[in-house]
Amino acid sequence: MTWLTVILLSIIEGISEFLPISSTGHMIIAGTVLGVPQTEFLKSFEIIIQLGAILAVLSVYWKTLLARRDYWLPLLFAFIPTTIIGFIFYDVIRSVLLSSTRITFISLLVGGIIMIVIEKYVRLVQSLSIGVLGWKKAVMIGLYQSIAMIPGVSRSAATIYGGMLSGLTRKAAVEFSFLLALPIMAAATGLDLLKSGFSFTQVEWSQLGVGLLIAFVVARLTVTWLLRFVKHHSLASFGWYRIIVGLIGLTIL
Repeated sequence: MTWLTVILLSIIEGISEFLPISSTGHMIIAGTVLGVPQTEFLKSFEIIIQLGAILAVLSVYWKTLLARRDYWLPLLFAFIPTTIIGFIFYDVIRSVLLSSTRITFISLLVGGIIMIVIEKYVRLVQSLSIGVLGWKKAVMIGLYQSIAMIPGVSRSAATIYGGMLSGLTRKAAVEFSFLLALPIMAAATGLDLLKSGFSFTQVEWSQLGVGLLIAFVVARLTVTWLLRFVKHHSLASFGWYRIIVGLIGLTIL
């Protein structure tokens, strides 16, 4: 993998990880457009540089996590179902789903339609904060998040809308999505490192380091921007973006 590819993929990861547009889907699309071979290292790279995005969220919310202990249990209950499902289907996700561009485009298209339908036609009762989210609703959000194992679905979109459908305010749902990314993405990165046996070359380790740094910087800017955006706008524009990308992709595939 070239250094230019490393830089471009890391920027895409940083931008798309926390926006409801699917970082994995965009990484697959970018890899296809750039003509990057679907090697085992590329699959590991796409997962491991998510650690940079994790650190970006941690740099924004570490004080909140220390001060708000009432956030911990809802995050734990939402984390459990995704972890179990992800561990069971790890090999299928890596060998089948992450290699399918068609699945990615279909997921982007369908997910965009669902987002617009929810924004325009579903009446949401949004009054809860993260601290009062019960364990049943937290588990349900975790199950919503599990759908994002399909590339193109978007973990961010699944958890944000799962949170809103569970009664969280839009801002609280976005923040819960950010915070839930911490254990989920850390677990995914750790599992991939264990499965790969840390068998990377010196150049590959260097590329992972650069990718982590770029993803961190870009993700932090993205998180800050999205928090401001949701105060005054719905997420429907992201739904339309997903539909356009999905249709274009399926047309030229």
